[in-house]
Amino acid sequence: MRFLVRLMTALALAGIALPAAAQDKVRVLLDWFVNPDHAALVIAQQRGIFAKHGLEVELIAPADPNAPPKLVAAGQADYAVSYQPTLQMLVAEGLPLVRVGVLVAQPLNSLVVLEDGPVKTLADFKGRKIGYSIAGFDEALLGAMLESAGLTLKDVTLINVNFALTTALMSKQVDGVIGAFRNFELNDLELNKARGRIWLVEKHGVPVYDELIVIAKRETVDVARTRKLLAALAEATSWLKANQAEAWNVFSKSGKELDSPLNRLAWKDTIPLLADDPTALDTARYETFAAFLVKRGLIKQAPAPDSYLRNVR
Repeated sequence: MRFLVRLMTALALAGIALPAAAQDKVRVLLDWFVNPDHAALVIAQQRGIFAKHGLEVELIAPADPNAPPKLVAAGQADYAVSYQPTLQMLVAEGLPLVRVGVLVAQPLNSLVVLEDGPVKTLADFKGRKIGYSIAGFDEALLGAMLESAGLTLKDVTLINVNFALTTALMSKQVDGVIGAFRNFELNDLELNKARGRIWLVEKHGVPVYDELIVIAKRETVDVARTRKLLAALAEATSWLKANQAEAWNVFSKSGKELDSPLNRLAWKDTIPLLADDPTALDTARYETFAAFLVKRGLIKQAPAPDSYLRNVR
């Protein structure tokens, strides 16, 4: 041992480079195309923070947004960015997934109308048309929100607008849209010379939940590697919150079409929402929301928290 230490010291003094430690290769599937919600991941990659923590991370935007959790469950990727409600519904179906971290520890979902339109309160939705994108879940959120104002889903007409939320509003195809992300759709309306009125789901009958989380396969999750991943994300988040203008420059130049007017506006609204501690876990929040999913008929039985929640601190 002493000989080895003396040898390494002599090599270093002689200016002979020692071999670098091998980087742990990691594949992370995103939930959607790259956008400011993924700021911590992109900054950690572009500024070498992942590499500093011994990781070589590949970020992959999916062709099908529904595929990443299933690909992780099948062992075809190490991690995926997903949503708390999606995780709980998939686990209830039997997929072997666990939540190992968080990127946005609050809902982004909201109900939005045009500010100069006829709907001023939730009660005004009676007899109106509401656009949605995700059957089942969007209806569950909307049903709870309407009930907080004495209405039910039977009091409105639901129209699937297939993620074209702003277009549906601007064209007057619908009077409101559920599933609008508060950091994007309001800014999209602004770019179209319109203003929106917003109702936050967690303020109107829906339990608070984590919007964006990091998931892995239950049987093969590598706790040591996950700690390195989350430590890198925490460092990236701390840096970008302290250096938002510089961080935007790094982010916007990291890929095609990222430097867009919508991303630029969404950036300022997204950064404050990023989780400072990606390892944070509120088990009670998951239990409460699972009960909500059962009540709304989206799952038959709430899965045991320890079957899909992994604390990696």
